[in-house]
Amino acid sequence: MTQHRPDIKTALAERILVLDGAMGTEIQALKLESADYHGKHFEGLGNDLTGNNDILNLTVPDSIKDIHIIYLEAGADIIATNTFNATTISQADYGMENYVDVINVDGARLAREACDDMMARDPGRTCWVAGAIGPTNRTTSISPDVNDPGYRAIDFDTLKDAYKQAARALLSGGVDLFLLETIFDTLNAKCGIFALEELFEETGERRPIMISGTITDMSGRTLTGQTPEAFWNSMRHASPLTIGLNCSLGAKDMRPYLVDLSRLADTFVCAYPNAGLPNEFGEYDEEAETTAGFVREWAEEGLVNIVGGCCGTTPAHISALHNAVEGLAPRDIPSREPAMRLSGLEPFTVTI
Repeated sequence: MTQHRPDIKTALAERILVLDGAMGTEIQALKLESADYHGKHFEGLGNDLTGNNDILNLTVPDSIKDIHIIYLEAGADIIATNTFNATTISQADYGMENYVDVINVDGARLAREACDDMMARDPGRTCWVAGAIGPTNRTTSISPDVNDPGYRAIDFDTLKDAYKQAARALLSGGVDLFLLETIFDTLNAKCGIFALEELFEETGERRPIMISGTITDMSGRTLTGQTPEAFWNSMRHASPLTIGLNCSLGAKDMRPYLVDLSRLADTFVCAYPNAGLPNEFGEYDEEAETTAGFVREWAEEGLVNIVGGCCGTTPAHISALHNAVEGLAPRDIPSREPAMRLSGLEPFTVTI
């Protein structure tokens, strides 16, 4: 296994780093058919795997690696593995729970190879692989049944174990960081953090953790109702490398919530918005230069340490972001007075 990269904190102290863009957008551009999702591995399988992007790590690995390389060539410093739905919980939709380990190992390996190839071509560059772990399609805090508010579709330990299995495989595949992303339920994120801490203790190998929540609409709250400050109060105990936001909103609409996090978080801040808001067909129309213009304003205001792209963003967006923030100073981490900072849906600070 390739040794992990030099300390990313050193780079973050010097400049704004760039995370890659949307994997799904690039996969859609390939116009794959059902046979591509099944490949030689699953030709006789009765399950329809169309849309299971994570399985492509096994069936069309060269295509996934090429996407990673294209994002690196566009200027990304960090690339996320193609493993957003690579947990037993999410893969159950396709009947592919038994393939979670190999999906994650190969997802990490492909990203690792892309980074290593890029650094061999350009010895002056350092690239990092972030093991992506999505929120799953379950929530531990909310009942999916309006007639039974106490019901939960999943419990803490089951979700924790699913996260841990995925994380163990990603670690084996050679990731430098872990990215808990698109968090709509803070309790789900706590399952992920607990899983990672157990894994680190068992293996003796620790990796930095990036945590990224999602504001679901213009209410400025997560799906489970937390404000950005309450979300940070809930996550701060994990001492993450980064806290931030992704998905749901474009850069223009994400800004006020990013301002809140940037002001409060005594760690690095990462934000990767969508390419604007989706149109009536669910597609994203915001041009790369428009997104980059908003993100440059973030950087000029000292709001960010890592920027990137989520839904609808392309290598063109990442190239534009790279150019927009190049040479601009990274956000300074604020120093805050010690206090007991609690959270429910709202933050609560105990002062003397």
